[in-house]
Amino acid sequence: MSKVQNIEVKAEENDTRLDRWIKRRMPGLGQGKIEKALRKGDIRVDGKKAKANFRLLTGMEVRLPPFDVTVPKLPTRPMVNAKDSALVKSMVIFEDQNMFALNKPSGLAVQGGTGTPRHIDGMLPALSDGEHIPKLVHRLDRDTSGLLVLGRNPNATASLAKAFKSRKAEKTYLAIVLGNPRPEQGIIKGYMKKGMGPKEREQMVWGRHGEREAQYSRTLYTVVSGAGQKAALVALRPETGRTHQLRFHLAEIGYSISGDHKYVCDRDPLGGLPDQLMLHAWSLSLPSPSGGTFSQICPFPPHFKRAMDMLGFEQSIPQNLFEGME
Repeated sequence: MSKVQNIEVKAEENDTRLDRWIKRRMPGLGQGKIEKALRKGDIRVDGKKAKANFRLLTGMEVRLPPFDVTVPKLPTRPMVNAKDSALVKSMVIFEDQNMFALNKPSGLAVQGGTGTPRHIDGMLPALSDGEHIPKLVHRLDRDTSGLLVLGRNPNATASLAKAFKSRKAEKTYLAIVLGNPRPEQGIIKGYMKKGMGPKEREQMVWGRHGEREAQYSRTLYTVVSGAGQKAALVALRPETGRTHQLRFHLAEIGYSISGDHKYVCDRDPLGGLPDQLMLHAWSLSLPSPSGGTFSQICPFPPHFKRAMDMLGFEQSIPQNLFEGME
């Protein structure tokens, strides 16, 4: 049996349904008991009766009466070893009460799968505030480095996920490619689907409109700097989020990303560069769950810096790369 509680609604809980807010605090309390207590007026918001779908605002006070609740046995929170805990904490380049931004290294998977026991998702309990474990709202390929954002609470996670789904998230990637694309600016678009590549392994291939599983894809690109005709630093803005979209698009126009052994073109590899995928999620701008706009640039990882130095590319990149492009 619990006791009467008067709890203030936190900023990160703003605009949460009353019944969902209660269930987070009292696991095991059924909807029927909540509805009955609301009808009787035992649950009140700022001293007034409320309905289950009432949306709470920051600073409101909720009165919860004593409840006889059988608390279900919750799964044990996964433990994160000291090495992985230190690693994920070292990736943090921004945080506020609603979100984290990480600088993901190349070679580390974002989520697990067959043969992938070590991944960022499994490390996220190390960033917990004691109540919520941060959640992923988008993905990066294992070998892509750069900016990865997380929601710190359910409302923030939903807000960030909505921004990505509604294409309000403006993403810019940088890639070092084989050759120097012509024209220097352009749009790569078409329908993509999973298929079989030249080496009889599954990868993305072109599809047709109306074809089963084919999805429309569109990428803006612009050359930032060139190293003669052998290589270029290219900025990419994906306007859709298909699997391997940037890697596939660049290979299909004849300028594969250096270090990509899956999506290749007929150009020779760049000698002397690190044998790693040269694709970096460089910047992101989107509506912030805390209000206003979140904008962040992500520092280059060591292998990308080394390649830029070897090719003579400046590391100071203008931010208005796609101004005027549609």
